[in-house]
Amino acid sequence: MAGAGPQQFLVDNRRAVWYQAPQSLQETPHLFVMSTDFKNKLSRRALLKNLGAAGGFAVVGASGEALAAQPARPGSRPAGRSPRWAAAISRRVFETSLVDTHEHLIEEEERLRGATGGRVPCDDWALLFSHYLNSDLQTAGMSPADLSRFLSPGMDPAAKWKLLEPHWPAVKNTGYGQAVRIAIRELYGVEELSAATVKQVQRGYEQTRKPGFYQRILREQAGLESCQVNCLSAPFRKSAQPLLLMQDLSIVGMFAGPNLDAFGRPTGIEVRGLADWHRVIDWWFARYGPYAVAVKSQHAYQRDLDYARVPAEKAEPVFLKRLRRDPVPAEEQKLLEDHLFWHAVDKATEHDLPVKLHTGYYAGANSMPLGRVQRNPASASDLCRLSPGTRFVFMHICYPHYEDLLALAKQFSNAFVDMCWSWIINPIAAKDYLKKHLVTAPSNKVLTFGGDYIPVEPVLGHAILARRGIAQALSELVEEGWLTLDDALELVEPLLHGNARKIFRLEAKAAALRTADWVK
Repeated sequence: MAGAGPQQFLVDNRRAVWYQAPQSLQETPHLFVMSTDFKNKLSRRALLKNLGAAGGFAVVGASGEALAAQPARPGSRPAGRSPRWAAAISRRVFETSLVDTHEHLIEEEERLRGATGGRVPCDDWALLFSHYLNSDLQTAGMSPADLSRFLSPGMDPAAKWKLLEPHWPAVKNTGYGQAVRIAIRELYGVEELSAATVKQVQRGYEQTRKPGFYQRILREQAGLESCQVNCLSAPFRKSAQPLLLMQDLSIVGMFAGPNLDAFGRPTGIEVRGLADWHRVIDWWFARYGPYAVAVKSQHAYQRDLDYARVPAEKAEPVFLKRLRRDPVPAEEQKLLEDHLFWHAVDKATEHDLPVKLHTGYYAGANSMPLGRVQRNPASASDLCRLSPGTRFVFMHICYPHYEDLLALAKQFSNAFVDMCWSWIINPIAAKDYLKKHLVTAPSNKVLTFGGDYIPVEPVLGHAILARRGIAQALSELVEEGWLTLDDALELVEPLLHGNARKIFRLEAKAAALRTADWVK
């Protein structure tokens, strides 16, 4: 969709350009429209930090002319350190709203209850280090005891720096570290974390963590239309902010185990056999399928994705063993999991829900079996063949095996790649993946951002890293002659939100959520 045309304004007495949201987007109230508040967050400091870090992009040309209007031929490069198209692309990327396709965010109300009443380890600035960056700290050499103290609620926040200080130089430049550094800078106004600034960071944390801070961070500062949340404590979360925190329906407990209590008890169905468990699975889809944006499984942390279509008669005896809590050999457990996986996937397909599957790199430290991870793309291709009517969303670019996943996206019409998490696992690999995808597979087969966080604050840092990487990928493709400037600018909207809106049918989901029985 084309915008309404450029609007010029002054940044430190130099002209800059905003592209207004398209009229059709402005008339869609449930989807986020780029607000004045979000635009105002792009101060001169933010512009120079956020755009400059992606390759020295200028704010505007020396003459003050609108850079987005400057043409570029494939392979051409104007004189000067920063090509004009780079600034035009970067500006378009940073002013375009972004759909976040994967988070594990807890509800804002839980965060406001703090460490004593919620599900967070501490309620101070160290919380920003509790997800993902804690893994880098472990592999950098921080002892489990020191990490536990650092993330504990009982330790003085100012004293925590002494535990972090020896390890901070080793981790601050990783993707995990950069996302947190950017969040600290943008939220608390602190350029560098140190003994001299840690009290200011703590004050900023306390001033930020107030009612409404999810909306402020995610929409006003990160420019997100909505987030898709995979709740880690329930199969489906009835969010108090359903249009901001849209929800996946978790299916992993439907087939892994299965989790008889968490999935069976809410339905009121007495489970005496496999057919009853099928009814349990069907109940979850009937109840929450209209509101869920997708279904999600992270079962790849436990096994390969080689799910075969196993008939019910082979799975039934194994299920009865599970009911009796008898020992179940691994080969029999696989039969049951395979059968129930496909029952859940077929129900998802029936309800027009994409199936999100974890692939590639594992969270945590000292635990990843790389041999299993390497098999993910081949097994994923088998899934696509076994169910051509299912939209499979393969998450995290299957890092580090993203070339194989790219081949999958090019080959199969029902295979989609989600770049969630990848910008902080390896931001350079993520940028390279996007470049390769755009000249290899159809551009509507890729989703470009998901923060994948439990605490909300680092989502802002991750979103800025992703925007940098997207802008750099498009700019490099123009510079190298693979795209024209017009090609690159036309790709921004589908990459940042258009693909996600279509793949997950976000307009229809928002309409359903407005009438959900738990929405006030």
